[in-house]
Amino acid sequence: MTQVLFPQDSKYQELLQKVIPIRFSCVTSAGWPIVLSLWYIEKGGKIYCATKKDAKVIQYLKENPKCAFEISPDKPPYLGLRGRGHVNLREDIASEILESLIDRYLGNRNSTLAKFLLSQSNEELAIEIIPSKLFSWDYTKRMKNSS
Repeated sequence: MTQVLFPQDSKYQELLQKVIPIRFSCVTSAGWPIVLSLWYIEKGGKIYCATKKDAKVIQYLKENPKCAFEISPDKPPYLGLRGRGHVNLREDIASEILESLIDRYLGNRNSTLAKFLLSQSNEELAIEIIPSKLFSWDYTKRMKNSS
């Protein structure tokens, strides 16, 4: 599988740094697609999320590691990245990923939520998304005078 790198264009790199959730999709045991919003971090062309080992999404990913995703803000001008790929479930880096996600989304590890999540870190799995196809869009010019 060829690794697909994210666009190096500054606007897409800036988008990857925005503190917004990723919309993550996989297929349930019954064959239906589901979409979840998860915290994410991009590292080395891969996307990482974390969730509890006993979460339903983990069961679905064990059965079918194919996924799709979208990273896009809800406010105009609309631009974003979406793609598809495969998932590896990683227990070996789960704590490290959880800490990175807490730092990114909460700003520090001192809040009640951060402390709670860290106290449960042994129950987490990292979801490693390896993109196989990537699409980008940018409607900035088209929407320039829309507001």
